[in-house]
Amino acid sequence: NGCDLNCGNTYPSLLVAHKEGLVDEETIDKSVTRLMVTRMKLGMFDEPSKVPYTSISYEVCDSNEHREFSLEAAKRTMVLLKNENNILPLDKNKIKSIAVIGPNANSREVLKANYCGTASRYTTVLEGIINTVNENTRVYYAEGCHLYKDKVEGLASPKDRFAEAISVAERSDVVIMCLGLDSSIEGEEMDTSSSYGNGDKKDLNLPGLQQELLEVVYSTGKPIILVLLSGSALAVTWADKHIPAIIQAWYPGAEGGKAVAGLIFGDYSPSGRLPVTFYRTTEELPDFSDYSMKNRTYRYMQNEALYPFGYGLSYTKFKYGKIHVSSTIVNAGGNIQCTVTVKNIGNWESYEVVQLYLRDVEGSTELPIWQLKGIQVLNLKPGEEKEASFLLTPGHMSMINNDGKRILEPVRFEVFIGGSQPDKRSLELTGTPVAKAEFEVLGEALELEY
Repeated sequence: NGCDLNCGNTYPSLLVAHKEGLVDEETIDKSVTRLMVTRMKLGMFDEPSKVPYTSISYEVCDSNEHREFSLEAAKRTMVLLKNENNILPLDKNKIKSIAVIGPNANSREVLKANYCGTASRYTTVLEGIINTVNENTRVYYAEGCHLYKDKVEGLASPKDRFAEAISVAERSDVVIMCLGLDSSIEGEEMDTSSSYGNGDKKDLNLPGLQQELLEVVYSTGKPIILVLLSGSALAVTWADKHIPAIIQAWYPGAEGGKAVAGLIFGDYSPSGRLPVTFYRTTEELPDFSDYSMKNRTYRYMQNEALYPFGYGLSYTKFKYGKIHVSSTIVNAGGNIQCTVTVKNIGNWESYEVVQLYLRDVEGSTELPIWQLKGIQVLNLKPGEEKEASFLLTPGHMSMINNDGKRILEPVRFEVFIGGSQPDKRSLELTGTPVAKAEFEVLGEALELEY
């Protein structure tokens, strides 16, 4: 795990901690074993000629096959957050002019993020749109504003690009706005000269003038497709109320512009799901030093999320059957098999991310509301039906008690399977209920290993 390798100045104190009985030798041995085995698998102790990785050529790293894989990965991770009145996908045969606006619209930096290699070529969102629309469609571009500063040019007046953005919006049928963050203002070990020093955000809002730019362009009355490019959640509460379509595109890689354009113009149906919670405001989050976990992450969420963990829309609709459990009663230490049928009742072929959440109804300590315990991805054509199956083990049913021990208790569980969490907000956003079943664990409580 991430604590095996010393990346700072913590482990020089490990011997002292061992002498004082804070860490036992068995724990140290486990970490050392995992670390050394990984290094052995990488060939770090062998002659280079004996290591297969040294013979991989540069051409393989950026081959057509890998670029196709990069494009597919970008497509599968796009999350459609809002699609009011099915404004998406846009019909490229009907649109005569498009405005592409925002500091992330023609940025290669936003495609790459942190800890990445360098591709031979990148396709920005602007380039992806230009390459996707019909040749007679006019595409206008305006940066609109800097990512986080109050002006683009150093000697210019604040909001120096607003007029340009308004102009291109007014002459277009639809506006695609590309806002968010990039690796220059979120990450770690960063330049401290800006308000985003060390990669920490002071709040969850769009930085700089981006929110004001969005509202100014909205005032033109043109329909807006908002594309958020960021590595973390943003509080886009205003946008949720006013903008008809919102896409979370993350940092989508070298082929990211193609993936964004493909989603907007209907080359494929979106299937990504949120791996984080989108909160409504910064203020509803607990203090960072508060480890009680209340209202932090979907597992302890008390307020209603803007966009919940596990949520994402599609261009099609899915219907879930009843959950079949292999047994409604299981002895402590046994397994439970959960199976459900999923049918594509819409008109698009699409992937569906089937999610299983488990809720401990009678636990003896404070527990999460529910927890994600399984994912299965199905590809379904219109009218097609497939089965998703999950095996719940004792580890899935266990919980951590107040003494830090992993315990399996004889309690009742609720199982939820669907395309989202079983929360009220997800149902409101998707209109698709999740399936529910129950089972009970009998016998004596068991202590399990981590």
